[in-house]
Amino acid sequence: MTREDAYNITLDAIAKLQWNVAMILEAKATEAEKVRNWVLNHITNDTYEAHSEKLAACLQFHEQNVEVIEGLTKLCNGLSRNLKEIINPDKEDDAMSSFMSGFGANSEDKSK
Repeated sequence: MTREDAYNITLDAIAKLQWNVAMILEAKATEAEKVRNWVLNHITNDTYEAHSEKLAACLQFHEQNVEVIEGLTKLCNGLSRNLKEIINPDKEDDAMSSFMSGFGANSEDKSK
């Protein structure tokens, strides 16, 4: 298998993964809409005595969605780094070069 074939397979896998992420987000949006409607219909001023209790109940519903979105954001950031490496395999990342320079690496050490 050539390097180009490997890149094509990797890009195909990343595209399928992005499609699945989109499907997850669509399902989460539908679920969030259902939760919103339930909260609007079932949590009223009479349900809880204190406003803080009402707010805590609402935040409990949305906390899970925030965690899912954070996880998907981390996943997409990782995919982005991989795509950058595929697009520019010879270009060294500025962060890595500054990291290596902190350990005394110079341009001669990088070529080894």
